[in-house]
Amino acid sequence: MARICYFTGRKTRSGQTRSHSMRAWKRQFKVNLIDKWVRLEDWSKVKVKINSRLYKKFKGFM
Repeated sequence: MARICYFTGRKTRSGQTRSHSMRAWKRQFKVNLIDKWVRLEDWSKVKVKINSRLYKKFKGFM
């Protein structure tokens, strides 16, 4: 399964790491995802991958 947030759509991004002499190497910035059970409006539960920053923001509502 892909590393994508269910709500925001955030996913792995690419970039570069730089040394002191400014030499560049390619690297990946991965999203910090957690698996959580979310209750829907019809009171059923669904397991989703959610960004941990978003989870901390809405922790009381889930």
